[in-house]
Amino acid sequence: MKLVVGLGNPGVRYVHTRHNVGFVVADLVAQELHAPIKSNKHKSILGEATVAGEKIVIAKPQTFMNLSGQAVVELANWYKIRPNDIIVIHDDLDLETGRLKLKKGGGHGGHNGLKSIFQCLGSKDFMRVRIGVGRPPEYMEVVDYVLGRPTKEEVQSVNEAIDRASDGVLCIIKEGLEKAMNQFN
Repeated sequence: MKLVVGLGNPGVRYVHTRHNVGFVVADLVAQELHAPIKSNKHKSILGEATVAGEKIVIAKPQTFMNLSGQAVVELANWYKIRPNDIIVIHDDLDLETGRLKLKKGGGHGGHNGLKSIFQCLGSKDFMRVRIGVGRPPEYMEVVDYVLGRPTKEEVQSVNEAIDRASDGVLCIIKEGLEKAMNQFN
């Protein structure tokens, strides 16, 4: 069993922000697997699918980013999913806009959603799909940047990264992390 978690903030206000790219990828993965995200439980909205006999749960936590770990740990406990079977999709300031990186473990890089997951789950040993959103201009606070929308110049790169991230998650599910890293990093 795998748990795919797209990080973001609930509500219309945040729909097209940099911080919500994880939600967008989760929606694309759910669409591809014919697993509509509509069930509301464990502080998340969920979709479920089966791929090659393995159950896949796709979740969008509804706790707001800074408390994402609460939803992840509830889901992991309910479904009895180990950290190494969890895939977390999130925005990343340390990657240039549009860049994609798949990995397992690592630090949180100041990302409050990841900090929350580390703390609640008690582990860093989950898979991550990092979508680069770049750094804010010097005059802008990080929170304003990640809760802002990509510029017209960034939209194409971000959308392409979102599509590749969805393909990367599907590759992890079907062929494993190592093959996905070789193909998408």
